[in-house]
Amino acid sequence: MSVDVASLVDQGRLWDRHMRMAVHGATAAGGVNRQALSAEDIAAQKTLIAWGEALGLVAATDPAGNLYLRLVGTDSDAAPVMTGSHLDSQPSGGKFDGVYGVLAGLEALEAIRAAGIAPRRSIELVAWMNEEGSRFAPGMMGSSVFAGAVPLAAILPVRDAAGVAVGQALAQVRAALPLPSWPLQRPVHAYVEAHIEQGPLLERDGYTIGVVTGIQGKRTFSVTVTGEEAHAGTTPRRERKDALVAAVRMVQALNAAFADPEDLIKFTVGRFDVRPNAPSVIPSLVRFSVDLRHPDSAVLRALGDQVVHICGAECGPCKVEVVELSTAMALSFPEPMRALIRNQARLLRISATDILSSAGHDARYLHPICHTGMIFVPCRAGISHNEAESAEPGHLADGTRVLVRTLVELAGDGAR
Repeated sequence: MSVDVASLVDQGRLWDRHMRMAVHGATAAGGVNRQALSAEDIAAQKTLIAWGEALGLVAATDPAGNLYLRLVGTDSDAAPVMTGSHLDSQPSGGKFDGVYGVLAGLEALEAIRAAGIAPRRSIELVAWMNEEGSRFAPGMMGSSVFAGAVPLAAILPVRDAAGVAVGQALAQVRAALPLPSWPLQRPVHAYVEAHIEQGPLLERDGYTIGVVTGIQGKRTFSVTVTGEEAHAGTTPRRERKDALVAAVRMVQALNAAFADPEDLIKFTVGRFDVRPNAPSVIPSLVRFSVDLRHPDSAVLRALGDQVVHICGAECGPCKVEVVELSTAMALSFPEPMRALIRNQARLLRISATDILSSAGHDARYLHPICHTGMIFVPCRAGISHNEAESAEPGHLADGTRVLVRTLVELAGDGAR
């Protein structure tokens, strides 16, 4: 590498773009609420496109709503190198989850341009559609459809809480952002995703870079409990079909079954909808989510298989339906990619350590189709999916320095 491209990463510019992007969906408590395919998401995409086009990057989308900014390589036939993450957030999210990977990728491309490097392979920055899954479930829709793991037709009818379908929301985005459409399932040479850790280990142990070894497995379910509406004051308890009481029994039983003194099993009920949700009416329907994670695929498979049986055993006079929304077993990123990232950190004299990702990321779906790796940087106190989420400007810049060197190595020298 003839030019020290890492030295051209501008910490101040990278931080300023984070703060400017956080305006889209800003909350009163200092966080971000930027749901997938929302007006706030569209505004964020417009900002990103403007920044990219100012650098001469080519903007495009695809049928799943993923957004691309391409630095064109000298070999138009070579499969591109990709980097990025997502722009959407949780309803009470922070300024760095997802968006750091996108803005680090943009900063890396700007540094490459400033260094006068002409890569052989094109390098594409991507903002994947609906990674979080907070508006439309499940998450990682854009990357899963791009990679061919989920058919496009399967996500289009999915509706949010207001009844808006993904297909409708995509049409609104296309109308607001008229871009060329590139095909899904294009060949990709490699994918590198930068992200905040979303946990406390790097900060606690004093490391700036986490070389991600893999991602723990995850299974998600939607549980629907159906009872019968009745008067709260006149219906004897023995005659009630109370969906809420049944649902609470199920959650308690699941929580007991997945108790783990080693704290490897991660069990969460993050959404709980009750109908008709009136003080004097016995609930007739409850729908809740189950998020189950474990680093061992065999254990995760056995645990997840218990969900249907436990819910059925606790339904009482009500009916229950359990639908598995997503299944993603644990994975390990290839050692050559991990070694490349590790070596770039070493050459830059930035402290690094291997780390397992306990959270899911779009890299999961790129892993089966190309060389894939991830770069973590610390977040303060490990706090994420929270308006208090924070990161140090220097850590963000160092992660970007490792990223840009990695991308240049993967893309190759166009002069060769």
